[in-house]
Amino acid sequence: MRNRWTILAVLFLARTAMGFQFQSIGALSPLLVDSYGLSLADIGFLIGLYLAPGVVVAIPGGAIAGRFGDKRIVGLSMGLMFLGSVLIAWAPTWGLLVTGRLLAGVGGVALNVVMTKMVIDWFVGREISTAMSIFINSWPLGIALALFALPIISANGGLQLAWITVLASITVALIAFVLIYQPADTATEAVTEIKITSFPVYPLLLAGTAWALSNAALAMVFSFGPALLTERGLGLTTASALISAFMLCLAIAIPIGGVLADRSGKRDAVITFGLSSFVVLAPVIMYAPIAIVPAAVLIFGFLSGLCFGPIVGMPATILPPQSRAFAMGVYFTIYYVAMMGAPVLAGALADYSQTLQATWWFGVVLVVVSIVSVALFHRAERSAPAKA
Repeated sequence: MRNRWTILAVLFLARTAMGFQFQSIGALSPLLVDSYGLSLADIGFLIGLYLAPGVVVAIPGGAIAGRFGDKRIVGLSMGLMFLGSVLIAWAPTWGLLVTGRLLAGVGGVALNVVMTKMVIDWFVGREISTAMSIFINSWPLGIALALFALPIISANGGLQLAWITVLASITVALIAFVLIYQPADTATEAVTEIKITSFPVYPLLLAGTAWALSNAALAMVFSFGPALLTERGLGLTTASALISAFMLCLAIAIPIGGVLADRSGKRDAVITFGLSSFVVLAPVIMYAPIAIVPAAVLIFGFLSGLCFGPIVGMPATILPPQSRAFAMGVYFTIYYVAMMGAPVLAGALADYSQTLQATWWFGVVLVVVSIVSVALFHRAERSAPAKA
């Protein structure tokens, strides 16, 4: 099947399975505590362990895909995700739980890097922001499905059935990928030599910084938002529901932002508007009268969500085909470093200042740096066009 939207659907399904697997630990955490005698710190460790390999796997994952072929590496990555879930589902010991989670994370990281490159191959020069917006929405969809479905499944069929459901989601995605996916005509496989001079490093680093810091700022909202709103006087249930609504509005806005960027041809304007909305509305939620906070949260989620699709599509305009696999590894390494480090630093700032508002102000600073990165990228992009 050569239709690029069919290909996008297959990639979307695979990345949704990745998000579903990632969130399975959090969604089933009460049962894990009871069944394995784990502490909340253990649960947190297992959650973070899934993303931890990104710091060391992203670059070699992209380079290996360039050498041996994208489809082979993605198939292998999904195999690691499957194997990791098998170990977790039938793990009698803490060591096997950790091993299974780590294997699944290595597979998930490589899948994330290489599939993003695949989307670029299929959509470069045509609806790239729209395609990227749809693609990146697979992650929050997988997380939402896990939060909704796995507790219900485990309540009716036990923890084992929930793990089997995770395995089934990976199996279906793997079969669909193997049977349907084909490389794009613009894809370059079997690159035998990687040269750092084969792609524009400076604009790539700027694009990676914009993507990483905007996502890290978003993490400040969904990680510390419920506690911050509770600090402002809302009940915990209400505060959590508001942040959930924020994520829903953001998910709706992401593809809209991609379409706006593609149809208008004003990608950077859409990005800057979305990021600026974050800078303006985050303080409103922190300091405005509590009566207007619910409406402000919904508007905040929608307007800030407009920027994410166009941001993730930025590298497509400056990467020649033969460098995309390795370069996207570099791009995602910046992302994983930021996503691991930012919450830790934000928590330290909150402890020092004795207020959770410090975490959101930290997010605002990250977004300001993202805006600067986008502006600098725009200037660098004009002197480093992609080689079709």
